[in-house]
Amino acid sequence: MPVRKRFGQHFLHDPGVIRRIIDAIAPQPGERVVEVGPGGGALTWGLLERAKHLHVIEIDRDLAQALKSDVRAGGGLHVQVGNVLDTDFVALRGAGAPLRVVGNLPYNISTPLLFRLLMQRAAISDMHFMLQREVVERMAAQPGTKDYGRLTVMLAAVAEVEHLFDVGPGAFKPPPKVWSAIVRLRPAAAPRFDIGKDGVLRTLVTAAFSHRRKTLRNGLKGLLTSEDIETCGIDPQLRPETLAPAQFGLLAAHYSRLVGYT
Repeated sequence: MPVRKRFGQHFLHDPGVIRRIIDAIAPQPGERVVEVGPGGGALTWGLLERAKHLHVIEIDRDLAQALKSDVRAGGGLHVQVGNVLDTDFVALRGAGAPLRVVGNLPYNISTPLLFRLLMQRAAISDMHFMLQREVVERMAAQPGTKDYGRLTVMLAAVAEVEHLFDVGPGAFKPPPKVWSAIVRLRPAAAPRFDIGKDGVLRTLVTAAFSHRRKTLRNGLKGLLTSEDIETCGIDPQLRPETLAPAQFGLLAAHYSRLVGYT
């Protein structure tokens, strides 16, 4: 199968890995499963067999046509040709049950797609993705580790993140230069802790982690004073990677109240 480099395609082919991924997703008949970037259909047919109906979104018209024409498609496979970054998942859900979104994501769109999906999380019950392992490690990192940072905190505010297992380059054709990993996200209907006004958490977290080695007092200078940070029960001498996500939420909530008074 030809690979389109502009789409960042690496096709999964290892039967053992494919089976393990589908077992982790565990689709059930009647569930509304959406596969992002099905490519050559490595996951598609196993998902369709278990769920009985499957909606796939594929940007490559040739691959989309091949899926439509496959005898295994039957009447249960719906193929949408287009860019997943332009897809309205709220409209796709409609009045039906929340969607289960799965896929082997191209590395070049993985982070923007994650945040786009989480902005539409009311339409989604869970997500299972294959991503670069280093991205998954940052998504699921614990405070105090080198991988913990802005991505970890921003995701933690709106979803539970679980690093399921790793996948080596040999499972793909052509093999990528990096390891991959499977991650599960369970979006929360409401933020999992107080995040203040729109955009405040992102502003504070970005400022704090832009200078990881600086203390909170220095990293948040111009946004919060040492006294403000202490008011939240946090030592301003701490470095940002030592704070739990909910502690950043305390800072965001406090900052929002300060702004509200001005």
